[in-house]
Amino acid sequence: MRESPVTSVPAAASSRDHDRGPQAAIDAGARALVRRTLGTGEGLALAVSGGCDSMALMSAVYDAVSAEPLGSPRVRVLTFHHGTGPHADAAAALVAVDAARLGFEVRAGRAELCGANEAVWRAARWRFLRDASEGAVIATAHTRDDQIETVAMRVLRGAGARGLAGLDVAAPGVVRPFLDVTRAAIQEYARDRGVRFLDDPSNRSRDHLRNRVRLDLLPALERVRPGFGDELIALARRAALTRADADAVAGRFVSAEAQDGTIRVARHALATYDSAALCVLWPAIAARARVTLDRRGTLRLAQFTTSGAPGARIQLSGGVEVYRHGDFFVIHRVERRAGTAAVSLTGVVEFGRWWFQPIEPAGVTPTENTDRETCGATVVTGRDDPWTVDLPGDCSLSVRAWAPADRMRARTDGAARRVKRFLTDARVAGPSRVGWPVVLADDEIVWIPGVRRAAAPPERSGRPIVRYTCGTSPKRAQ
Repeated sequence: MRESPVTSVPAAASSRDHDRGPQAAIDAGARALVRRTLGTGEGLALAVSGGCDSMALMSAVYDAVSAEPLGSPRVRVLTFHHGTGPHADAAAALVAVDAARLGFEVRAGRAELCGANEAVWRAARWRFLRDASEGAVIATAHTRDDQIETVAMRVLRGAGARGLAGLDVAAPGVVRPFLDVTRAAIQEYARDRGVRFLDDPSNRSRDHLRNRVRLDLLPALERVRPGFGDELIALARRAALTRADADAVAGRFVSAEAQDGTIRVARHALATYDSAALCVLWPAIAARARVTLDRRGTLRLAQFTTSGAPGARIQLSGGVEVYRHGDFFVIHRVERRAGTAAVSLTGVVEFGRWWFQPIEPAGVTPTENTDRETCGATVVTGRDDPWTVDLPGDCSLSVRAWAPADRMRARTDGAARRVKRFLTDARVAGPSRVGWPVVLADDEIVWIPGVRRAAAPPERSGRPIVRYTCGTSPKRAQ
């Protein structure tokens, strides 16, 4: 493939009025973006590919930053190299050179994705953008034309209101300042301002669905139904309102995310809705667990709401499982069971999707003694937190996944009970129990994190104590 030439048209005469017509929306969008970033102190990350739209975004933001009398936000340019050949090399180089010339920090990512489909490219690019932005607001250069194409493709796929909203609903931390601006207006802006950019030859390939929609389907529909694009925009805006309403209603049924990463959904109230309403509510509910439902999964969940018996479960695409536990449903991603081999509990330990961390230097317990001569765990004075515990520092501490035969003594005067019973009492649903950790002092289970502690250990004067806390591992939670 030949390298695509850089397109650059000399700037028009200075007498041209840049504050009139569609170009005013470009300048206004960039100014609003910069001022918002200044007001929040979040920083700004521009997603720039080297194409006309994103290079115009970078230029407009530069002008807005230069004209801002109140200071400048921290601006970072992010560009992702898809590894698809000479054009990708040229685009990455152009972005790096022009961003540096404007004084912006540049961060580049790369993946060898030659031959991949659009979904794989998009997923890889967004992983990079999220990581490289480091919490800054991510601005993309999506246009009105992008929105029309997106909605058209989702109509073809039979999407519901959640999907038909298209780009009108941005992900948290993402803004699209040009969403009401046409692609033609941005091209005119780039010509007038002398913005350099590259035309991506893949945008003309009909191998990709979006290009077929852009080059063939939408022009044909506009010919037989003038204003069809406007109708799609209006449809998306109505869908966005419906989606917002569904999100608000869904919040009534969903508990806060549990420590084990699951989402619990109240069953009785949800079951009062008919199938059509459930097909609107379930995608909104699943989104709170960072799960995107397809049409088939939505229909199955609507049926499962009224027909699923206690203990029943269904598998959805993407390794997602929904399980009925008594009066609620649990949505979670299926994980392999962590190994049963014990891991030494020393310092910070990551075990499966959990981490263990000492939260203060070792201390000593009070001087009162007991007759019990085995190691155990002490309730932290002044706390009622099953995720934090005092452990005896003179025992061998370890953590492993619980096993069906495991037992723990919760009280000094009580019999040892099965760990499974403690998990049931704590309303830990069956699928969420997979790999749940137990902590041992010597060879005795003394703590089921998040659930229960064992009977208190012998409290001898001068006995070393290690205070530990347990939580869901941030790395695995992502």
